[in-house]
Amino acid sequence: MLATLSLGMHAFAAALPESVVMVPKKSGLFTTELETTLFVPEGAGPFPVAVINHGKAGGDPRFQDRYRPLIAVRFFLERGYAVVVPMRQGFSKSTGSYIGGGCNVESNGREQAGDVEAVLNYVTAQPWADKTRIVVAGQSHGGWTTLAFGTLGYPGVKGLIDFAGGLKQEQCVSWQQGLSGAAGAYGKETRTPSLWFYGDNDSYFPPFAWKGMHESYVAHGAKARLVAFGTFGGDSHSMFGSPAGAPIWQPEVASFLREIGLPDQPQAAFARYAATVSPPASGFAPIDAVDRVPDQSAASLNGYRIFLTKALPRAFAVNAQGGWGSGWGGDDPLGRAMENCAKKATAGECRLYAVDDKVVWKPNP
Repeated sequence: MLATLSLGMHAFAAALPESVVMVPKKSGLFTTELETTLFVPEGAGPFPVAVINHGKAGGDPRFQDRYRPLIAVRFFLERGYAVVVPMRQGFSKSTGSYIGGGCNVESNGREQAGDVEAVLNYVTAQPWADKTRIVVAGQSHGGWTTLAFGTLGYPGVKGLIDFAGGLKQEQCVSWQQGLSGAAGAYGKETRTPSLWFYGDNDSYFPPFAWKGMHESYVAHGAKARLVAFGTFGGDSHSMFGSPAGAPIWQPEVASFLREIGLPDQPQAAFARYAATVSPPASGFAPIDAVDRVPDQSAASLNGYRIFLTKALPRAFAVNAQGGWGSGWGGDDPLGRAMENCAKKATAGECRLYAVDDKVVWKPNP
């Protein structure tokens, strides 16, 4: 008999409905293929569409990994959206070359926006996509791309969400002022409402830079609500991708979605896509009490000691009849710990033992 998974009142997160397609972008005699990840929920649709644009890492863009912002993907999936994550020209497995535009940061954003437009042209032709209900978001260089995309007035796009958007170009003279000027140019051409997130300890964009961008954008006629959330960890630029950042951005985004007439609340039909929720501390044992772990096998205890060395978020699951599993970092470590435990156990029930810095295990009555 195989082991089972149990989280008490909390459901085990479903596998993501993920696929990758190469979307053609025609430009004159040439065609570029854009590596695009699709997360389309089960069902007939049509589903509202959420596009999430990636940032730019250092080095050659071709070596940048395919972007999988899974915390945000699950947020939109459980609200009934199809999620689209395009890799722009020259990034990852997308063909062509990255077009930087030198120090002309305004031109850079417009070039990137053309790739998003090409992907949306493909997506809105699919039967599962509701082309009248679209939101476009992006992190860092993807946030800048999103703001530039707003100038296109793409049909069906109801809102734009910018997470620490911009492009850091320290080799360019007065590059922060260049961002403000370009933001003003975008604002002059944009009528789609937007939501902006920036923090005080952003290693890319100091407060005077993003405040200047926002002021210039709205001064030229665009509508943008700024969420200045203060400091976040060691670098507020990473807020969007961190599990600890979810309580900052998710309520604000839900409110924004409601304002622009898009689904903002989780839906029962898509609850399986939500991340696993952590139960409260049980008081069963201190987090470092290795001798209290129900599976006292050498492998389990060694696994628990390793778990204790990992940074948050982290989770450890155990089967009292023998079996354990752990997960840390990234998307849904609780679900991955449970899944890893089930692979090792042959009978009985896997349950969460510890999450982050607390023991959540309760012995069966």
